Amino acid sequence: MPVSRRPDEASPRTGAGKGRRGPADPVRALMHRHHDLCARAVDPLEIAAGLEAHGVTDRTAARFRHRDVFSLAEELYARVERAEEPEPPAAPAPGRALGVRMVLGALWLLPGALCVATAFAVLHVDAVGDVGKDATIGLAVGAGGALLTVITLWLCLRRGPLRVHGSGRGGRIAHALCTCWLLGYAAAGDWLLAGLLDGRSPYEAAPAAEAAVLLALAVAPAAWCARWFAVRARRRLVAGRGLDEFAAGVRPLFAGVVTAYLCGLAALVPAARLTVPGSPPAGAPLSTAEAAVVALCGLLLLARLLAVHGFRRAALSGVAVACAVQAAALAMAAAARLPGAAPLGAPVARLTAAQGAAAVPVAACGAAALALLIHAFGVLCRASAHGAPGARTTRAASATRITRTAANRAP
Repeated sequence: MPVSRRPDEASPRTGAGKGRRGPADPVRALMHRHHDLCARAVDPLEIAAGLEAHGVTDRTAARFRHRDVFSLAEELYARVERAEEPEPPAAPAPGRALGVRMVLGALWLLPGALCVATAFAVLHVDAVGDVGKDATIGLAVGAGGALLTVITLWLCLRRGPLRVHGSGRGGRIAHALCTCWLLGYAAAGDWLLAGLLDGRSPYEAAPAAEAAVLLALAVAPAAWCARWFAVRARRRLVAGRGLDEFAAGVRPLFAGVVTAYLCGLAALVPAARLTVPGSPPAGAPLSTAEAAVVALCGLLLLARLLAVHGFRRAALSGVAVACAVQAAALAMAAAARLPGAAPLGAPVARLTAAQGAAAVPVAACGAAALALLIHAFGVLCRASAHGAPGARTTRAASATRITRTAANRAP
């Protein structure tokens, strides 16, 4: 509930401007309501970011006799008493910081390197012996490589710029299930959909292997882009003098991050083609199946950025919508096989006949990624998205408590 709608804050006549300390001072009520935020803040811009997260706008600040939210935050920062803060920890030595960055960089490269090695070994295995022995060796190598790739991917998501702080168990499970569905569909969804529409068709390992390699290689540029965006945005937050100035400076950063990631994916597609035999030539145009993987990579990056910066519900909604579209396409194709239900699968059949089975994940992941991009362009350019993780969690809990209190006081 926006604080501007509170009776003790909304009226500009209830108190004087800056500097009033009387019982009718409207800033005092705001100061008491956000006391924890103001007491923990290290600068006025952090308070302004918290007020922005609670729905306070420049129009609301004008009712407190302030020109904007930042000016109001400066008064709150000056009026709230703070306990003596402990000495900040000493900055790590330059050599140690460089070592940490090198370790993280190597960790980001591990999923791609392991997946490339696994795909190359499985698809090029030529052991001496019968076909059964070859299949057994390939299965063992593939299982071991996949396990190592998953472990390194988990480490990348638990450390560094891709780590999500303060997420509940239910949200983590739901997001993991949606991600597993999307990855599983990238591996076998097109084959399953084609089989439901046209009958049995042989499973081709090359497209699935290329998709896995491209997804694993995309981890490194995703982590680099997430870290670059977080560091640059935090610098602007520290040096900024207002919310509008901060948002105007962060928008080009976010646009540059998305553009750089897409350019990185375009460079990784030929690398994945060279790794997997049976893929299109390195100089061939982007196929529909590869476009589906690129759309999936973009969707996962945007969802992760939103989750990292505190917008976990929006991130989960985006991936859940993509899963729902893919599941609906499979359900329609399966229902069309029932007697008299052929029209149910007609839309999916027409789409796949025109563009191939990979058109379904292109549409699902592309539309979800576009929706998340529009949403992220609005929320990730706010100062409230770039505070400390603990501060974001506390502000969200505070907003929930304020809403519940207002609801209980309502007649």
